Amino acid sequence: MRGPAMRLPPRLALSALARGPSCILGSGAATRKDWQTRNRRGFSDFNMQPLPDSDLEESSPWTSRNRSEPTRHIACKKAARNLVRDLLEHQNPSRQIILECNPGPGILTGALLKAGARVVAFESEKTFIPHLEPLQRNMDGELQVVHCDFFKMDPRYQEVVRPDVSSQAIFQNLGIKAVPWSAGVPIKVFGILPYKHERRILWKILFDLYSCESIYRYGRVELNMFISEKEFRKLIATPKRPDLYQVMAVLWQVACDVKFLHMEPWSSFSVHTENGHLEKSKHGESVNLLKQNLYLVRMTPRRTLFTENLSPLNYDIFFHLVKHCFGKRNAPIIRHLRSLSTVDPINILRQIRKNPGDTAARMYPHDFKKLFETIEQSEDSVFKWIYDYCPEDMEF
Repeated sequence: MRGPAMRLPPRLALSALARGPSCILGSGAATRKDWQTRNRRGFSDFNMQPLPDSDLEESSPWTSRNRSEPTRHIACKKAARNLVRDLLEHQNPSRQIILECNPGPGILTGALLKAGARVVAFESEKTFIPHLEPLQRNMDGELQVVHCDFFKMDPRYQEVVRPDVSSQAIFQNLGIKAVPWSAGVPIKVFGILPYKHERRILWKILFDLYSCESIYRYGRVELNMFISEKEFRKLIATPKRPDLYQVMAVLWQVACDVKFLHMEPWSSFSVHTENGHLEKSKHGESVNLLKQNLYLVRMTPRRTLFTENLSPLNYDIFFHLVKHCFGKRNAPIIRHLRSLSTVDPINILRQIRKNPGDTAARMYPHDFKKLFETIEQSEDSVFKWIYDYCPEDMEF
């Protein structure tokens, strides 16, 4: 598959860029031509177009490199104490499992252990393993160190990551068990997103979340991530900020309660460069890119995310709906519906109390979910969705 469609599970690949025959999603299938016989212009006058939105740009797959990218770590003990407070809150720390991504010298790791939390440290750099081993020996099993890159676990379709690391195998060895989605938060994850791959990682996590794969096999895993101001602003954007409001904002806000915790100045971090030394953020062109304040954001999956009409089995159609609408965000939503679905768009919009002239740019995240679920539960047609595909989309 190519373009945005490569991100979708092979069981139901939806191509927003394809220009071939068409199928209808539902309990059966037909071609767009069949439906045009009944309604000559109903679904052909607003065909799916390549989506220019920057949310959908494909980044090159991750492969092993001889030279690693600079990484950031907590270097300030005061900042570490504040993070412990944010992560543990007022809950019993002994019941908290914290997955710490690339802890580096272990300043936050030590603070979490001191507070009584159980920590699993995922460290990608061998350089830092000796810093963590003494903590592991002295904490009587409260610290487990795993030598792998958390952000590269469970690569999705056509991603090349070496070595291929499975969260399922790691979690099984750690004795971490899955809990129902309706239960509380079983695991909290803390990390600093790699600055060159923030958007790619956020997309990958979205697909894992909606499909209940990778870490989300184990329940509503809570993320606590430092991200750049640029991505933070896009993540929380609404129609009030049309310059920032994109597909990713809709999908994240539908899936999670996104909460801003605090901003941390860049001076609280150290940078690990490719030469293996810890340096303050002031040397080298690449390191200078890291001299920015970071925003700590908590993303807790909603207990009510999945319903009878939105589930891990059909989430990819929901993604496709949102992406399609933002492909021409200023077009009336009714035009998108006529291209995407066989149901009566006027009736659907009336049920969700939207005007036919409303555009995607004016719809809030919960409006998109309500729109999708209303179409899914509609009894107007056996076939509810139309999409274009190319032969590559059907390859497993």
